[in-house]
Amino acid sequence: MINAHPSGYKCAVMAVREYNKAIAEKFGIENLITIIDPPTLESANAIFEHKDVPLLAITGGPMVAQAAMAQKKRAIVGGPGNPPVVVDETANLDVAAKSIIAGASFDNNLLCIGEKEVFVVESVFDKLMDAMARHGAFRLNAAQIDTLTKKAFVYKDNHWAVQKALVGKDCSVLAEAAGASGVGKNVNLLYGETDENNPFVPEEQMMPFVPFVRVPNFEKALELAIKHEHGFGHTAIIHSNNLERITRMGRVMNTTLFVVNGPCTAALGGGGEGYPSYTIATPTGEGVTNPLTFTRFRRLSVAGSLRVV
Repeated sequence: MINAHPSGYKCAVMAVREYNKAIAEKFGIENLITIIDPPTLESANAIFEHKDVPLLAITGGPMVAQAAMAQKKRAIVGGPGNPPVVVDETANLDVAAKSIIAGASFDNNLLCIGEKEVFVVESVFDKLMDAMARHGAFRLNAAQIDTLTKKAFVYKDNHWAVQKALVGKDCSVLAEAAGASGVGKNVNLLYGETDENNPFVPEEQMMPFVPFVRVPNFEKALELAIKHEHGFGHTAIIHSNNLERITRMGRVMNTTLFVVNGPCTAALGGGGEGYPSYTIATPTGEGVTNPLTFTRFRRLSVAGSLRVV
């Protein structure tokens, strides 16, 4: 039984109907999947506490995660992510640009595995920014980023909070909020240079704007990646052809998903090894959930070729 998020339950209801239709046509089983329409907090609590529900698989914010883990029954809980990207001077910048655009623009960056902030070694920073534009992303200038940031976040209770009105919106909506013109209909991602203190860097913003932070070297990039991943143990990405750096970052990040030279989706079968999973259960330890076993597998995905130097 599914109790979807109130903000997206209509999509979930439509998906369940299509799945049930396909299942019925192939196997003759009617209404194998059920969903509550409309979902409420009361219906969620009823599922949590029902004696005939032995297992909970939850993806959501801190409050629903805590509520699920407070139950006496087993809970598989998907936690937050703020996946950092490191790009060093050995990377193929065209591959890096295309990968960042593909991953961060997927579903307007709502996915918890999506590229949320990029740390780029200074010697290739400007070249990567040019590559991003060349492959279809739209660059915001400093004034536009400042305007967008003020509309995308509000500071309260000693932390930055995302303004829900812009979460998951198209680039055209964000560009208008930023005061940017000339953003075509085919643009799927906005990007621009910030420092690490801009709230787009530490916060899981879930919008198709990605901040790029200029760093002096790989060591600083890795330091900031660790810092802004916040120890969630979720997802990290590197673009490099240096095997020592790739190995070291994978070890110190200690994330469930670690992608090398590809988009975030390569970790879930989208161009790399693996299969789609919609719960990356970091708080409860299962990682990428498997509906047969619900056991944890750590995964490093290498997309494309790797030049050993």
